[in-house]
Amino acid sequence: MLIITIKQGKEKSLLSGDPWIYLSAIDKVEGRPQERSKPGATAVVQTSSRQFLARAAYNAKSQIAARVWTLREDEPVDHAMIKRRVQAAVARRAVAVRGADPQALALVIDGEKDGLPGLLVHSYGGTAGYLVCQFNAAGVDLWKVTIVQALLAATGCPNVFERSDELLRKGEGLPVIWRALAGDEPPQRLMVRDGQRLRPTDIRTGFVYPR
Repeated sequence: MLIITIKQGKEKSLLSGDPWIYLSAIDKVEGRPQERSKPGATAVVQTSSRQFLARAAYNAKSQIAARVWTLREDEPVDHAMIKRRVQAAVARRAVAVRGADPQALALVIDGEKDGLPGLLVHSYGGTAGYLVCQFNAAGVDLWKVTIVQALLAATGCPNVFERSDELLRKGEGLPVIWRALAGDEPPQRLMVRDGQRLRPTDIRTGFVYPR
C-alpha cells in the first residue's frame, strides 16, 4: 500500500472538497518501487501528523499527483466501489439521456462530479447506439475493465468506444488510444446535433467535417 504524506497546511484544500493533490503539496510517498511507478495505484493520503485524509489514485508522472477517490476511511477502493459509482452516475442522468435527441452526445458520466475522476462518458443513439469514453486520468484507466463491465450492465448499450484526449493523456504519461472496448466501433461519419444544427462528425475522435 502506498502512503502519501501531505505537507503541513496543504490538507486544507483537500478537506474543503478539492479532489486534486498537486505534486507540490506532497512531502513524501512511501511504498514499494513498483507500486510508486504504477500509474493509478491506490494510496492512503495522510497529514504530516499521520492522520488519515483520503484514498486516492497516485500518478508520479502527472503534476496532479493524486486524485481523490474517497474521504472515508471505511470505504475501500475496489471493484464494488467502482461499479456502485458507475451505476449511480448512469441512474442520475437516466431521464435526461432517455429524453435526449438520439443524434446528440448525451452526458452519462462526468468525472469528479460522479466520484470517477478523469472519466467522461457520452451516449449517442440510445441503447442501440454507442458509449464514447475518455479515460483522462491514471486511476480510471487502471480500472477500465471494471468500468466498461459496469457501463454495459447499467446502460444496456453493447457498444463502448474509447476516445483519447491526446493532451490530457500525455500529461498523465498514458498512451493515446482510440479503440472499441466492447461491441462495434462507431462509423467514421455520423450526424451529431450541436444546438439547432446537425454536423457531420467522427465521434471516435471528435473531428467535425467541413460542410
